[in-house]
Amino acid sequence: MKWDGGITKAWSRRAKARGMPALGRTHIYLVIPSLGRNEMTHNASNENAIRGLLAQWAAAVRAKDLSAILADHSSDFLMFDVPPPFQSRGLKAYEDTWRLFYSSQPEPVVFDIKHLEIVAGDDVAFASAHMQCAEIDENGQRIPLDFRLTVGLRKIGDRWTIVHEHHSVPAT
Repeated sequence: MKWDGGITKAWSRRAKARGMPALGRTHIYLVIPSLGRNEMTHNASNENAIRGLLAQWAAAVRAKDLSAILADHSSDFLMFDVPPPFQSRGLKAYEDTWRLFYSSQPEPVVFDIKHLEIVAGDDVAFASAHMQCAEIDENGQRIPLDFRLTVGLRKIGDRWTIVHEHHSVPAT
């Protein structure tokens, strides 16, 4: 199927109205596989498993249970985080980031999944979430801190394993 560029034209009109550069002529070819009933059920099963894993992980964070936080992460895990260090690799480095997190968290710890989207294949998946924790402002008041989370997972054997996390906050 050849795309006729209608969206590009619409974007170019909007961009021009906003003083942004217009997009050039673009052709996109879409390949959309059809999913049979078994594949859709399998993907839903994977998504549910990942949703459960992330819910347990968030509960472990609130409980300050480091062993449960680390449980479903790969040994060569990689994380990009908001506070330094910018990059952490491996479970020991990841565990250290949680010690830093807890040193500045008011009690009780808040670590809530506000919105979660998951895309899962047979052996690779990613999840993106709007999350919320808390911090103390300059007046000593507890305030919510919204952040974004992206998680990359691999299915190893029959178990989903977190191989990457990326935490970010909107630029102000």
